[in-house]
Amino acid sequence: MLFDETVTFFNCRGHHAKAIEVGNTLLRSASVQMIHVDENLFHDGWLYLFQHQDQDYSLTDCVSFVVMQRFGISLAHTFDQHFVQATFVKEP
Repeated sequence: MLFDETVTFFNCRGHHAKAIEVGNTLLRSASVQMIHVDENLFHDGWLYLFQHQDQDYSLTDCVSFVVMQRFGISLAHTFDQHFVQATFVKEP
């Protein structure tokens, strides 16, 4: 989902070639671990969304939060303030 959001970020701003370049770079990177959304992860993200009805998180945000919690990741490279609301550190 983060891969999807990263590629979409560039593509929706009229930078299709950049979206493809960034996507291919991420796919080939030895330092990037792809975590696929399986049924359990989807349901855990859905539960997170349900438990935070006072927030306007997207399901994508919630699945990302669950993954970050599972892997002990506290730093998010994002422009999305929701990560700060969910107690993660945001860069830039």
